[in-house]
Amino acid sequence: MKWAFRWYGSEGDSIPLQYLKQIPGLNGIVGTLLNKLPGDVWSVEEIRKLKTDVESCGLELVGIESVAIHDAIKAGTKERNRYIDNYIQTIRNLAKCDIRLVCYSFKPIFGWAKTELFYKNDDKSYSLVFDQAVVENMPASEMFQLISSQSKGFRLPGWEEERLKKFNDLMRLYDDITEEDLFNNLKYFLEKVIPVCEEVDVRLGIHPDDPPWEIFGLPRITKNLNDLKRIIEIVDSPYNGITFCTGALGANPDNNLVQMIYELGHRINFVHFRNVGYMGHQKFKETAHETSCGSLDMYQLMKALVDCGFDGVIRPDHGRSIWGESAMPGYGLYDRALGSVYAQGLYEAILKERQESKESM
Repeated sequence: MKWAFRWYGSEGDSIPLQYLKQIPGLNGIVGTLLNKLPGDVWSVEEIRKLKTDVESCGLELVGIESVAIHDAIKAGTKERNRYIDNYIQTIRNLAKCDIRLVCYSFKPIFGWAKTELFYKNDDKSYSLVFDQAVVENMPASEMFQLISSQSKGFRLPGWEEERLKKFNDLMRLYDDITEEDLFNNLKYFLEKVIPVCEEVDVRLGIHPDDPPWEIFGLPRITKNLNDLKRIIEIVDSPYNGITFCTGALGANPDNNLVQMIYELGHRINFVHFRNVGYMGHQKFKETAHETSCGSLDMYQLMKALVDCGFDGVIRPDHGRSIWGESAMPGYGLYDRALGSVYAQGLYEAILKERQESKESM
């Protein structure tokens, strides 16, 4: 496996790359360009600058998340071909810079949603929380303000003011759009983009819904095993893959994550490895990564990944705010660094167990 860490760039992240280099076992960075809005072309010059920054600290730029998809593509408007062409150009530009992995999502308007970014735990650490009851008692138009009021001044990807200030126009795009419509629009996108990905050797991984159920009446098509199986069948290619986010999918206890890994493992191109704790019906918090801290069995999830032969990029995902750190919500250094080392420990133990078993036979 390639052990990675998400980083938001020298101007958008509070964490110096030199600190990330000190995390044991870390191979590389999954980067982004925070100044890009959905539909923008990422230029070769901008990508190379990001890559140079990462490599100057002895790390590798192992992937990008996210090259965001314009709502015209997701809603299937007459403008979508222009934005698909832009996306294809970005894929080609990434390939020119030897970037071979892109995470993306296909969620209407809200790429991710939480209702509290600094929930105070008993140990005085802070977690991200989602509570469906909060969402059900507020209009969708107030969601941006709820998130931005807790951002501590950081620019949060997926919650760009430039895009969401046109919120009413965005909502109108999805009038009468059903799950089937959204799926067909994804199919249209993938049938145009995946052949280019195959040509230039860039693998895609679609990120699941977070949370993995409908919010504000907007359709969701990456919620569960059936959704993801249907998506990888659109274009039967290893370049049409999945970002398997244990925290996003695991927020719904009806999702059997171990089964999902075994059934989807051949098409998992990227892994977000994190834990969640159930707090009630459609309410959860993002905990420390260890099994004992949440509701997911992280050992069994890592074991399933090893069983499936996953050897791609894996990173710790949202961490708590701990030890007084001031950082982007969910993306501080300390708790994610602990999560990275914990995941590597699970991986080492599983490999050694297998080796010892073979030697004893």
